[in-house]
Amino acid sequence: LGFFKAGNYGKYNLKNITISDEQSLKDKKIIFLGSSVTYGYGSMGVSFVDFLEKSCSIIAIKEAVSGTTLVDVKGNSYISRMKKINTSLDIDAFVCQLSTNDATKNMPLGDISESNNKDDFDTKTIAGAIEYIIAYAKDIWNCPVVFYTQPKYESEKYADMVKLLLKIKSKWNIEVVDFWNDEQINSISEQERKLYLVDKIHPTKAGYCQWFLPKFQKQLAELFK
Repeated sequence: LGFFKAGNYGKYNLKNITISDEQSLKDKKIIFLGSSVTYGYGSMGVSFVDFLEKSCSIIAIKEAVSGTTLVDVKGNSYISRMKKINTSLDIDAFVCQLSTNDATKNMPLGDISESNNKDDFDTKTIAGAIEYIIAYAKDIWNCPVVFYTQPKYESEKYADMVKLLLKIKSKWNIEVVDFWNDEQINSISEQERKLYLVDKIHPTKAGYCQWFLPKFQKQLAELFK
């Protein structure tokens, strides 16, 4: 997917990325948990994670598998893969994608729990899975937790997921890189949209380095200032 897209070649190749002046992210060890957008499904496996690694000299642990869900089903969910990450790593931040797959597959939204104990969450729902992921990351790595949303596309279910996440943000005091509600991100021209995306969801390399990267650099850097 995206092999012949203009946004995947030339100056958008990883080797041509400009090194950022931002020093606060240098050598920070960051876990990125997600599905196709975190992986780079539309850009030959290169995503914003790889651009962050090149531009800001972070140490990235990229745990991303296309098509997987937050909701813990079928043994290849975010949760099952998160549990395979080395628990003894000294992690500076944990970044998780609010997966569009849960919306596409119509997973149950669920309710925010009154508990903070990870064993109390219903991980067969989106709310329970998000809360479990946050609780597990805080328990195991004791680091800031960041979720990120997709830029706006036509999906009422995903819109509901974003609203849910922002309520969970208040409960857990996490950070959210909120592309969904970002007016600047969503007001790109049709020409830019063709350059930045291979479909309504998946960015090209141009989309990752020009559209996603500046916002990620800014918000992640703020964690360490």
